[in-house]
Amino acid sequence: MKPMNLKNKRETQSGSTDAAEVIFPALETKATEARTLTSEELNALFTSDPPAEQQPETPQSVPPLIAATSTSRKRRWLVTLMSLFIIAVAIAFYLYVQNKPKPVPSPGSGNLTPTANESTTNQMPETAFKITPEKQQLIGVQYGTVENQSLSKSLRAVGRAAFDETKIVRINPKIEGWIEDVFVDFTGKLVKKGEKLLTIYSPDLVQTQEEYLLALKSRKQLSESPFGEAVNFSESLVQSARRRLELWDVSEAEIRELEQRGTPSRTMTLYAPSSGFVMTRNAFPKQRVRPDTELYQLADLSNIWVVADIYEFEAADIKLGQPATVTLASYPGRNFSGKITYIYPQVDTATRTLKVRVELANKDFLLKPDMYADVTLNIGYGNRLIVPQEAVMDSGSEQLVYVSLGDGYFEPRKVQVGAKVDNKYVVISGLKAGERVVTSGNFLVDSESRLQSAAGGMGMPGMDHGNSKPKAQIAPATDHSQHKTERKILYWYDPMHPQYKSDKPGVAPDCGMDLAPKYADQ
Repeated sequence: MKPMNLKNKRETQSGSTDAAEVIFPALETKATEARTLTSEELNALFTSDPPAEQQPETPQSVPPLIAATSTSRKRRWLVTLMSLFIIAVAIAFYLYVQNKPKPVPSPGSGNLTPTANESTTNQMPETAFKITPEKQQLIGVQYGTVENQSLSKSLRAVGRAAFDETKIVRINPKIEGWIEDVFVDFTGKLVKKGEKLLTIYSPDLVQTQEEYLLALKSRKQLSESPFGEAVNFSESLVQSARRRLELWDVSEAEIRELEQRGTPSRTMTLYAPSSGFVMTRNAFPKQRVRPDTELYQLADLSNIWVVADIYEFEAADIKLGQPATVTLASYPGRNFSGKITYIYPQVDTATRTLKVRVELANKDFLLKPDMYADVTLNIGYGNRLIVPQEAVMDSGSEQLVYVSLGDGYFEPRKVQVGAKVDNKYVVISGLKAGERVVTSGNFLVDSESRLQSAAGGMGMPGMDHGNSKPKAQIAPATDHSQHKTERKILYWYDPMHPQYKSDKPGVAPDCGMDLAPKYADQ
């Protein structure tokens, strides 16, 4: 009998196409390899129940819609929780970055890489200090610029018109006699040069004229004499008499007239030696005069002086030859031009002024002596370096200017200034063109500088000591615990009484202030 196929046999016995198909490959292999089963064995094999442990367990059935809904809800909760977690982590990281304390580098720490701001700060001078923008706004800080500018100014002074002393003439007779006729008979009269003043009768003058005429006659008679000595003697007499007349101010025309007339003149006429106004008159008819008698005083007013008073501190700006403009209340709108011809050597002790002389042309005699005048001097300085007047703090012994270094830093700088022109000072030394200086609020800036310097000297924590270098900056007291590993603390001390020291932080026993640390790199 042929062996049956297990699959065909199972389909025959079940009689149904949807029956469970059971395959025993191990048995088939074993039957094929060992021996052929008999019909009884095959019937026993297929009719017996399978072992309990080999029957698969059928899971409890679950409705498909409920299972899908539960799975979707779990997924949504999971996604929501993950999103909230990510957002919370991002917010925490942002707050950490914003509030992260920045340690102050010290020489002992390894993080000494300078930033751009630190590099700029390291280049600041030792005396620089910083004021925050908020405090600058409260103080009212304003700035000006140091620049080169062409400077000139007008210096005004009060003056008084006076006579030109170089053109005052005093007239005295050179002979003794009596006045016969007076032609200039009142004070203030304007006379021209060569005009008749008066006539004088003098016996000495008449005698000299007679001697001159006799000498001329003798020379004429001895001119044909064979004796040369006699001719020379007569000639010397003529020259002696003529010279005496000339010394008495007898003019050449009068001497020629005397020679032609042949008789002496009873009187001699005096003429004006120059043009001018009669300032004094001491000549009257029938008056006896001597050589020491002053007959007239004449003053030429074609040129006039204006003597101006210049304050002592302005004396350095005055130079000979400077142009000047003179105005008078008597002639409004009219200017008279002149120049400085002399600077007097002495300062008036009462007014502390220096007198200068301005010379003016007075062709129409409009300017009268003793008139008051306003003198304007134009002074040019050329192209000079200037600084606003408001920026200079003058203590008497020195001039101080606060220079802006940028980024809120200021530097107190000593300067030397020269002349003051309007509201500017000429800079001699201490500043350069283009620098910005404080022009408003500089007294408060000065107070802030002194406060920070005093705080730096006492080592008060939390104060900017004016030293712009990072190694001199002190972190606030609340941050010392964060930098103990970076900066070495030598001891703790009382800011108000630095002599009190302690080896640990605490409170000062006298004033109750917190003790400040003293770092090794300070």
